[in-house]
Amino acid sequence: MEELLLYVAKNLVDNPDSVSVAQSKTEEGTVLELRVAPEDMGKVIGRQGRIARDIRTIVKAVAQRNGEKVSVEIVD
Repeated sequence: MEELLLYVAKNLVDNPDSVSVAQSKTEEGTVLELRVAPEDMGKVIGRQGRIARDIRTIVKAVAQRNGEKVSVEIVD
């Protein structure tokens, strides 16, 4: 999942070197924290959060196919 999120995020932003993903396990499943450069935050979130919602949908769909529960958080 981490590689998928990195791939999607790096293709959306102007500074792909500043993209990072941190993974942590919780009782509910896995949490992926996406960090991007401040100037790229709008490109990852999108208008009214549409791109962020779509990123979460893609990651959750792939995770469900693998029998996992994954959530994505976009961190400042």
